[in-house]
Amino acid sequence: MMYPGNRLLAWTALLLPFAATATLVPSAALVSLGILGVFALLVMVDALAGGKTGSAPTLSLPTVVRMARTRPGVIPVHIHNPSGKGVTVRIGLPLPRSFSNENEELTVRVPAEQLDSRAEWRCTPDDRGRYELRDLYFSHPSPLGFWHIRRKVATRCEMRVYPDLEDEKKRFASLFLHRGAFGVHAHRMIGQGREFEKLRDYVPGDSYEDIHWKATAKRRRPITKLFQIERTQEVYVLIDTARLSGRLIEKEPVLERYISAAMVVGLAAEQQGDLFGMIPFSNRIDRFIRAAGGKAHHRACRDMLYSLGTRLVTPDFQELATGIRLRLRRRALLVILTDLADPVLSAQFLQGMQLLRRQHVILVCMIKPPRIEPLFSTDVAQTVDDVYCQLGGHMMYQSIHDIQKRLRHMGIDFAMVENEKLSTALVTRYMNIKARQIL
Repeated sequence: MMYPGNRLLAWTALLLPFAATATLVPSAALVSLGILGVFALLVMVDALAGGKTGSAPTLSLPTVVRMARTRPGVIPVHIHNPSGKGVTVRIGLPLPRSFSNENEELTVRVPAEQLDSRAEWRCTPDDRGRYELRDLYFSHPSPLGFWHIRRKVATRCEMRVYPDLEDEKKRFASLFLHRGAFGVHAHRMIGQGREFEKLRDYVPGDSYEDIHWKATAKRRRPITKLFQIERTQEVYVLIDTARLSGRLIEKEPVLERYISAAMVVGLAAEQQGDLFGMIPFSNRIDRFIRAAGGKAHHRACRDMLYSLGTRLVTPDFQELATGIRLRLRRRALLVILTDLADPVLSAQFLQGMQLLRRQHVILVCMIKPPRIEPLFSTDVAQTVDDVYCQLGGHMMYQSIHDIQKRLRHMGIDFAMVENEKLSTALVTRYMNIKARQIL
C-alpha cells in the first residue's frame, strides 16, 4: 500500500502558484505546464521505484521470544537493507491485549552502508502463556521521498511468557548464592542412611538390627549390612490444574502461585544436588516429567509450565495415586499443591493417599482461602452478615483442621499457608526433610 508523504504534500503546495499562473498569464502557461509535467513525471517514477521489492528493506522476527510475566521484555526486529542507503523505517506489531506497549509504533533510522541492523520493541506481558505473532507491519519512504510504502510481512514468532521468579529468588538469596568452598568442612549428618552399600563381617558393637541373617546363615558367621547416606533423592512437585486452581486470591489465580512455588522448589533441589520432576494433574495426569538435573532439564520444566492452564474438571486423586504408583518405583518426596477445602474432594484425597503413603514421603500444601479463621480470632462482628461470615469461616477451618489431623495420623505432612508465604513454607519443609533424612 502506498500513500503520499510529507515531501509530496509540501511540493504540491509550492507548485500550486504555477497552476494559477497558467490561467492568469497565458504567455507563461507553457512554462508552468512544463514544470508541473516534470513534477508529475518525477512523482510517477518515484512511485514505480518505490513499488519494487528488490531494493526495499525487509523485516523479520525471531522464531521464539522468551519473557517473564510482569517484567519488561524486548522483541528483537531484524532489518535488512539491501540498497545500502540510509532509510527510516516505521514498525508496528499487533501484540495481544495482555501486552502493554511503551509506544504504539517504533521509528528506526537505518544508517547508510549498513545492510543489517536490529531494532527493539519493548513491551510488558501481564499474563503467562504462549502467544503468536503472525503479522508484522512496517513502512518506508520511496527513493525520492514522495511516497510512503506500507508492507505486511507474514511471520511465525512464538512468544513464551514464563512465571516471574525474581521476587521469589530474593527471599531465598542465601540459598541460591554460589559461594566458593575453601578447605574441608565437616557436616553432621543425622540418621544412618537407607541406601544399601555392601556386606562385611560382624564387628563387636554393631547393632543386631544391621545383621543380615540370610548371609549369616549361608556363610556360617555373623555378617553386617552397611548403608550409605543418600545424597541424590528424587523430588516431584504435583500441581493441581483442576477447577479450584482458577480461584482468585489477591487478583491472581491460585495456579500462578503453584507454578512459581514449583519452580522455586526445583531451584532449591538443584542447589541440594537432588533430582527434580513435575507432574501436573487434573482428572488425569496431564504431563509427567521424570526427575532429572541439569540446565536442559530445568528448561524443559520451564517450557512445560508456561503453557499450563486451568481445566474446568474435578481432580481425580485415585487416578493420580494409581499413575504415580505405576511410574515411580524409587522412594521420592511428593510435594502436592492442591486445595482441600471441599469436603468431598478431601475425602477422595485421603483414599488416594493410602496407596502412596507407605512408599513415598508426602508433603501437602494449600493456600489459605480468605476468611478461613477460627472463631473469635478476628475483630468483633458488627452486623449479622459478619456473624454468619465468621461462623462459615470457622466451620471450614475446623474441617481443614480435621483433615490435617487425619493426614498427620497417616504420616503425611500438611500445611495451609498464606498466599505470599507458599514458596517459603515449601522450601523450609523440604530443607527440614533433607536435614532429618526422612527420604
